[in-house]
Amino acid sequence: MGWERELFGVLDDLEQQAEAAYDRERAAELADRSRAEYQQVTLASRLVASVGTELGLEVRGAGLLAGTLERVGTGWCHLRGPGQEWVVHLPAVAVVHDASPRSVPEVAWPGTSRLTVGSALRRLADAGERCVVRTADGGAHDGTLARVGADFVEVRTGSAGRLVLVAFTALAAVQSRDA
Repeated sequence: MGWERELFGVLDDLEQQAEAAYDRERAAELADRSRAEYQQVTLASRLVASVGTELGLEVRGAGLLAGTLERVGTGWCHLRGPGQEWVVHLPAVAVVHDASPRSVPEVAWPGTSRLTVGSALRRLADAGERCVVRTADGGAHDGTLARVGADFVEVRTGSAGRLVLVAFTALAAVQSRDA
């Protein structure tokens, strides 16, 4: 019966080797799946997970903006800092500092997250607050928001009330200041 023990020992060894090979293959497959799934994570979903935290946004044309992330909408976010608030157009965001390591899938976002940048700018226009509209190329237009179109905002600037139209494609951020 010694040969049976030897045979079972060899078979057990082969089975353990097969399990180890399967585990290595499975680990590689899981890592590939994880990478493939993560490519579905958007910047906005990371920002939604960061609502309520202090963070910094490097925005083309406006520089580093720091404050508490208050809200994230479709293509924009609202950042509150000392004495000022920012509506930031997400296409102009280059870098985010101190974001949550988590992500919130779009199906779990609050209903208000479906609002567009135009909705946020309409609120500022209705309030009649003084704003500085910053463009991605570094331009700045100081005044009040008059009306908001489908893909642009009207800014009434200067004492003469000159009207300037800023396309959303050029928009970086809108800064409103406390009086």
